[in-house]
Amino acid sequence: MINYDYIKSDIESWLELYFKDKREYNYKIYEAMYYSVNNGGKRIRPILNILIYKLYNNDYKEILPLASAIEMIHTYSLIHDDLPCMDDDDIRRGKPTNHKVFGEAIAILAGDALLNEAMNILFSLCLTKDKSFLEASYFVAQSSGAEGMIGGQVVDILGEGKSISKEELNYMHDKKTGALIRASILSAAIAANAPKEQIHILEEYARGLGLAFQIKDDILDVVGDENLLGKSINKDMKSEKSTFVTTYGLEKCKKMCNDITHKCIENLKSLNLDTKDLEKLTIDLLNREF
Repeated sequence: MINYDYIKSDIESWLELYFKDKREYNYKIYEAMYYSVNNGGKRIRPILNILIYKLYNNDYKEILPLASAIEMIHTYSLIHDDLPCMDDDDIRRGKPTNHKVFGEAIAILAGDALLNEAMNILFSLCLTKDKSFLEASYFVAQSSGAEGMIGGQVVDILGEGKSISKEELNYMHDKKTGALIRASILSAAIAANAPKEQIHILEEYARGLGLAFQIKDDILDVVGDENLLGKSINKDMKSEKSTFVTTYGLEKCKKMCNDITHKCIENLKSLNLDTKDLEKLTIDLLNREF
C-alpha cells in the first residue's frame, strides 16, 4: 500500500522548486501564487493523477509536471472562487484567502498566472514527450474551460437565489467539480497509453468519483466542522444556492454518496489491475471530514 504522504511530498517539492528564486520586479505575483498553492491542500487531483499513471508505469516522476499543473489549475479556481465578486470568502484552508492578503487585483492576476503557468508546463511536456502527453494535455485544457470547470462555475453563479432542476444541478457539478477530477484521472490514463476499454471504465469511475465528491462537499457544508474544514459552513444556504442537500435531503445524500462510492470501487476492480491504493483513496474521500 502506497504512502499518500510520500506522493504529496513529491508534488509539493516539485511546486516549491518551480516557484523558487523568482526575484525580479514581478516577484509579488509569484509570492501570491505560491501562497495559495502552498496553503495546505489535500492534493487529491494530482494524487489521483499519479495513482492512475502508476497502474501502468511504476516510475511516476515523469508525470509530476502534469499532476502539478492540474493542482495549479485547481488552485487558480479557488483564488477566483473566493473573490468578493464570486463566493466572497475570507478564509480558505484555515488561512486568509488570497485577496485578503494581497488585495483583489493581485489575487485576480495570481489566479490568471497560475492558469497560464499550468498551460506553459503542459506545452513543455508536449514538446518533450510523445503524442500521448499531447492528448493528455489537451484533455486537461478542455476540462478547465468553458465546456468544463468554468462552464459549471457560470451555471453556479447564474443559479444563485433560485431553485434549479435536478438536470441543471447535475450538469453544474459534472462540470464545476467533476471536469477537473475526470481530467486528473483520464489524462494520466491517456499519458500512460492505457487500453481504450480501460479508459472507458476509468471514465465511468471518474464521473462517479466527481459526483460523490461534490455530494460529500454539500453534506459537509451543512454538518461539517468549521475548524476541520478550514472555511465557513452553510455558505451555500446563505447564497441561496441549489445543492444536492437542498434537492434530495441530507439522509438521501449520505446514501447516494455511499452507493456511488461503492460503484466506483466495482469499476476499479473490473480493471483487473492492482487498484488497492485507488480503492483506499476512494473510500477515504467518502469518509473525509474536510
